[in-house]
Amino acid sequence: MKSIKQIIPAWIVPVSVLFIAVGCSDAASTKVGGSTDTTGATSKTDTTAPGGAARASVQPIDTADYNKRMLAISNNDTTGKWPAKGPYPLAGALLPYNRIVAFYGNLFSKRMGILGEIPKPEMLKKLQGEVAAWQAADSSTKTIPALHYVVTTAQGMPGKDGKHRMRMPSNQVDTIVSWAKEIDALVFLDIQVGHSNVKDETAVWEKYLALPHVHFGIDPEFSMKNGERPGSKIGTFNAEDINAAIDFLAEVVRKNNLPPKILVVHRFTQGMVTGFERIKKVPEVQIVMDMDGFGDKILKRSTYLRYIYKEPVQFTGFKLFYKNDTKNTSGMYTPEELLKFVPKPAYIQYQ
Repeated sequence: MKSIKQIIPAWIVPVSVLFIAVGCSDAASTKVGGSTDTTGATSKTDTTAPGGAARASVQPIDTADYNKRMLAISNNDTTGKWPAKGPYPLAGALLPYNRIVAFYGNLFSKRMGILGEIPKPEMLKKLQGEVAAWQAADSSTKTIPALHYVVTTAQGMPGKDGKHRMRMPSNQVDTIVSWAKEIDALVFLDIQVGHSNVKDETAVWEKYLALPHVHFGIDPEFSMKNGERPGSKIGTFNAEDINAAIDFLAEVVRKNNLPPKILVVHRFTQGMVTGFERIKKVPEVQIVMDMDGFGDKILKRSTYLRYIYKEPVQFTGFKLFYKNDTKNTSGMYTPEELLKFVPKPAYIQYQ
């Protein structure tokens, strides 16, 4: 089954991208598992911004508590896949102590997502409403808001350097950072590399990533390794591409003595991410594999099972589309429904 996902700003030559979800043939337990009994991280921070201050001000994590929380996220998975294996994070880690609820988009377009589609006061109020709904659905885990902003957009036209991507101006990013501060929210900067690469497009945003509450996202959908026009086919990242982002973020953390960064990797097909078992897991970076794409509930659940559940990395995310998901008779997933997934998503993105 196929449908079209339009996500390039209206003022730029648009790129249309196919979303493909395979029919569900897998089964997985949806039984609600154990929960935790606190809403905050065990590490103590002297914070001046969401996500913690310098790492020097926090205490080492309680590993027993961390294990308990990771087990709760696995939602009683019996296969041994979850919780995913990996090192303990540095002190000040956001996951698994919190659940993040983010609004996605770009200020230059009303078509890329809810962030940019509606006026700022209405948008922030709506985001806070979604955060409250998730907090009510799972009182065991603190829910925190985030603004997930596409700072590098893939382009249908090559541009002066032939890279098929456009970087947003710094003053626009400054605006998003300012808006986030108003509601004590995190910021995620997201890149669509086009004909460029992860290393080059990540480095551009280092001054923002040096802030403790700014995190990162990368979108394989628009990584066109064989020179195709973005939008003509679904792109791909291999483990080495993803590791380039991890290495850069880890160095930013070490250089600035920060708590761990979160890296969100979008995915909705098998080919979008290859070599998942080679993706690095380091104490400085927490990885979220985010189930992207729209469709009715059974298609989205199937996609989650096939590409997120079956290939465990670390944490999982789930994207919800206000318009495209609600076009289907099944409607958009509720927090209560998503909390039955194995594993429970730690990151929720609304577009």
